[in-house]
Amino acid sequence: MVENSERESLIADTLVEAFKPLMEADPHGFRTKFRKMAADPFAFYRGSACLFYADMREMTDEWADDNTSRIWIHGDLHAENFGTYMSSTGQLTFDINDFDEAYLGHFSWDLRRFTTSLALMCWQKALPEEAVRSLARTYLSAYLDQVKHYDDAGQDDFALHLGNTSGTIHSVLLTARASRRTDLLDAMTFVEDHERHFQNNRKTRRLEEAEHAMVAKAFEEYLSTIPEDKRSHREIFYNVKDIVGSSGFGIGSAGLPAYNVLIEGFNEALENDIIISMKQGNKAAPSRIVTDDRVRSYFEHDGHRTVISQRALQVHTDTFLGYTTVDGVGFVVDELSPYKADLRWDNLTEPDEIEPVLVDLGRATAKVHCASDEDSDQDLVDFQTERAIMQVIEGRREEFIEDILTFSLDYARTVRDDHALFVDAFRENRIPGVPST
Repeated sequence: MVENSERESLIADTLVEAFKPLMEADPHGFRTKFRKMAADPFAFYRGSACLFYADMREMTDEWADDNTSRIWIHGDLHAENFGTYMSSTGQLTFDINDFDEAYLGHFSWDLRRFTTSLALMCWQKALPEEAVRSLARTYLSAYLDQVKHYDDAGQDDFALHLGNTSGTIHSVLLTARASRRTDLLDAMTFVEDHERHFQNNRKTRRLEEAEHAMVAKAFEEYLSTIPEDKRSHREIFYNVKDIVGSSGFGIGSAGLPAYNVLIEGFNEALENDIIISMKQGNKAAPSRIVTDDRVRSYFEHDGHRTVISQRALQVHTDTFLGYTTVDGVGFVVDELSPYKADLRWDNLTEPDEIEPVLVDLGRATAKVHCASDEDSDQDLVDFQTERAIMQVIEGRREEFIEDILTFSLDYARTVRDDHALFVDAFRENRIPGVPST
């Protein structure tokens, strides 16, 4: 009982430390976030990356040396952070998404976090431990094979797309391909007097004149952060038609101010209007335990950090990715794309259905660790990531896989216990700043 009480206090204290300013700004939003986290252990895990890193702080990582401890990592890699995007080359690509927690850290942290999420998801599907170990091994083996490929052959332009995928992931890409820009526009906007405007609903708010002017200025400043080769030089392309405050982002974005900006787009046809999202950057969870001053001082703000990280992790980032500041606070700017489709696990129930998906997810994880966008201008990692990883596991591949497997199964049990403690703490108002009613 004492041990549970101490762990519950650690959970509550860690959540408050990570989110206190946002809790104060939007207690209702955080109550909704916590309700979603209470649904099941996987949802709790998704929303509590800060707790994962608090635990990583206390763990000795034998796979972390001077190089492999400062690799660009996703930071919140879990089974639901994969989906499609339209690359700057116009190719529909399946990849890791959501770079809000991206930072520099131990490469094994991404692998531990993903395989733990896999163990949690498989537990909820009532798969036996032997099957979970086999599936996690498939993912880790695919990851290591792809890293070795990079080390042996050099970086190539590897991407998962319609031409080299099959099964579940190919179906996700086909779903994205079938999407239409007009469907997104019809869901979020209306046309009046031959002009398009954002709808007024519970997810939007109209801005007062001063705030509107401030956001419009921030949008203009954002344009200079788009790499030259990705920026459109058509005279009308970025003309602003409407701006609203927005809400409705995912489980990890409660309390973060956001705006939607409607721009002219490719031409004056109303069907080609484009919606741009501006979302306040949040402090990355790994940054709470990475103490390297050079890394901490490298970023202007968390919007800048998110964008620089994404360019370092993703090949051919889309053409709208950039950053700005609103009232001195960093924001991430990107298209609210109609061509995004997430990997769904609902209908993947048996190991033989899940296994081929994990091969591609392992390869995709290796790619983000080892390959960067051509417009990535970071110089924090000045060595070959693939060589550093291969050197640290040389002759110890099986030992490495077993270490990650054992950790993930053990930590998944911890998360299930933590979830129960979190639910009790939340429903009994033992998490300061977020009342349960």
